[in-house]
This record gives sequence, structure tokens and C-alpha cells, in this order.
Amino acid sequence: MGERRAVITGIGCVTPIGIGAEGLWEGLRKGESAIGAIDRFAPEGLRSRIAAQIRSFDAGDYMDRKRAHRTDRYSQLAIASGRMALQHAGLDPASVDPDRAGVFMGSALGGIAYAEEQCGQFMSGGYRSVSPTLGFSVFGGAASCNMAMEFGFTGPNETNAMSCASGAVAIGRALQAIRRGEADAMLAGGSEAPLSPLSFGAFDLLRAMSTRNEEPAAASRPFDRRRDGFVMGEGAAVLVIEEEGHARARGARVLAELSGFGVSNDAHHMSAPLPCGTQAQRAMRLALSDADMLQEEVGYINAHGSSTPLNDGTESRVIRSVFGSRPVAVSGTKGLYGHPLGASGAIEAAITTLALSRGWLPPTANLEDPDDEAADFDLVTGAGRETSRLGAALSNSYGFGGINATLAFRKR
Repeated sequence: MGERRAVITGIGCVTPIGIGAEGLWEGLRKGESAIGAIDRFAPEGLRSRIAAQIRSFDAGDYMDRKRAHRTDRYSQLAIASGRMALQHAGLDPASVDPDRAGVFMGSALGGIAYAEEQCGQFMSGGYRSVSPTLGFSVFGGAASCNMAMEFGFTGPNETNAMSCASGAVAIGRALQAIRRGEADAMLAGGSEAPLSPLSFGAFDLLRAMSTRNEEPAAASRPFDRRRDGFVMGEGAAVLVIEEEGHARARGARVLAELSGFGVSNDAHHMSAPLPCGTQAQRAMRLALSDADMLQEEVGYINAHGSSTPLNDGTESRVIRSVFGSRPVAVSGTKGLYGHPLGASGAIEAAITTLALSRGWLPPTANLEDPDDEAADFDLVTGAGRETSRLGAALSNSYGFGGINATLAFRKR
């Protein structure tokens, strides 16, 4: 078997700034933050009372009412994103050998918000008040399994739970499955629906989230000197990743090549990055090596840019260690849609793919005064940046537990 290459042919997503590939793109170009006061529940007693919520989503628009009734929001976002990705790719699920098509997803918390809701039902009304779907809705694998059933894909299937890097890890694993010949087409991405009192409150207790409650639209500010924490969000994104020959044979439009993946672990701390960043550096270098890509080829990095004091400073040192003084455009896009935990790496992979295919780099929202670590970077700000020479890009994702993941993309 010759070298098998993986290409991205479709994007589907549900995010606070837009739904579907075009909705996401429009939200990026518009450049308005979707972060506001949280109204999904009463946030009394919490330090942080802001979030990036999806305001308009009806699961019934993307699946039949029976499946919508039997799935929680976490799985609904995943299924909807998968359906939109297939439509965007022009790929009819029935036209694919089901054994050669699979689903890899990632999520930090899976169906925990639904479990929390059902726990309240149990406490007030006992066992008979609990939904009979609870047992098969809350486990992490519900996303990829429900997607497999929805689209009839019987190939490789898994949902990883590698915290905020899980969506990127799922996409990297899909690349590996394509290369190894395990599949010809994969749906891969991440889904997260964490906006419930206990889930949200747990992160509030860690003092990891922004308390800029009076100006929520300016709260998430990657690489800015005045950043004070991340803003929790929700969402999902799924890519259609195909073996290049498979895509070409059906006349598919190729958006970009998924060319490399690197992953490592700090083995340092559950919630703080390794200050020297050596393992995050290694993940970036592994992705470059896996892609057979020189660092001189990279014209853009979509940073993890969580807007936390520790993460952004460490990521700045990591990027500098890999790229030295060579100017490379960098932006952190979470200022627009917050941090949807395990879905963030997938959403940012979608953004990076769109940037490559359409020749425009999204800005770092709310960046007014770069901190010392990032002051000499070529940070994309303002209204973004048109570019006709972008040939390769990276996307970084980091998560609790010290997980580091980097994806490498080429323009095709």
C-alpha cells in the first residue's frame, strides 16, 4: 500500500458565533464576542457569572424527533455537527462502505450536565422521575456511538476524554486511522455542553474563569496583559476527513490537507502547565515532523490562547522556542466564542482549515496590550488579515492533566 494522505472535505459546527461552516466564518469575520451574562441557570454565589451560550439551536432541525428525545444536548450537538459536515462535504453516508467509515470524537465532560439535571430529578422525585435514557446518555462515548447509528458508520469508533485537547486528539487519531488503512472516511471532532450549575461551579471553585462580569464581551482576552481567566462556552465541531484518493474519486472539494499530529503530556500538574513548556514544544515539533513540514513553511498558528495567566504565557514561550525570531502570524480566537473545553480543538481545527482555504486570518479579540511574553509576536488583531501566501498552519490545544496536542495543516 502506498502512502495514504488525509484531506478535509467538510466542516460542520454549532458554536456561539455561528452554526455550520458558513455561520462560523460569518461570525469570525463579524468579530463580535458572543459572551454574555449566563442565563442557563441562576449563578448566585459564583465569582464568574458569564459564558458563551448557543442561543439558537433546535435538535429537531438535524435529526428526527425520536432521536432528539433520546439524546442529551452533548450528543445532539455532535450529531448536528456531523450531519452538517457531511452535507458540506457533499458526502452521502449511504454512498460509503460503512465498514470503511468511522467516528472519532472528544469531550472533556461528556454528558455530565445531563447527569446533573437528572440527579436533581432523582432528589426531588425518586427513581421514577429519572429519564430511562440516563444510563446511555451520560457516558463519553455517547457522542461517537450516536453519530455512528445516525449515519450507519460501522468502522473505527471512539470518544476520548483528554480534557480541553480532546477534540484535537480525536482529529489526530482520525489522521492515523486513514494512514493505517483502517478507514477511507472519518467524522472527527469534539462536542461539549458543560453549562450547568455544578459543572460550571467546579471550574469557578478552581478560580480559573474570568470575573469580568460587568463587561463580558471583553472578558476573554488571549495574550492580553489584563487577562484574568477563561470564559466557559459550549459547542461542537466535526470535520469530514477522507483518504485523498477516496475524495478525488468522488470529485470532492478539498479544503485542506490534514498533514500532521503531535501529542505529549507534561506529567507535571492537573491544572497548571509545565512552566518551561518543553512537552508542549515537543508536541509542536512532533506535528511538524509527522507532516514532514519545515517550520519555515508555517505561516499561521491558531493558538490555544485560553486567556488564563499561566497558559498564555507558557504558550508564548513554547511558540518562541519552536520558531525563534522568525515572524509567524498567531491568533487566539476564544475571545469570540469562549472556551468550549473539549470542543475547542475541533472548532479551532475548523477555523484553521477555513483560514487556509479562504486566505484570511482571524483576529485575537480583545487584545489591547500584549503581555511581555507575546509582545514581539506577529499577533493578528483588529479586523483580521487577508493573506494570499498562507501554505501551512498549526493549531495548538492544551488541557487539564498536562495534555498537549498540535495539528498541522497544508493548503491544497
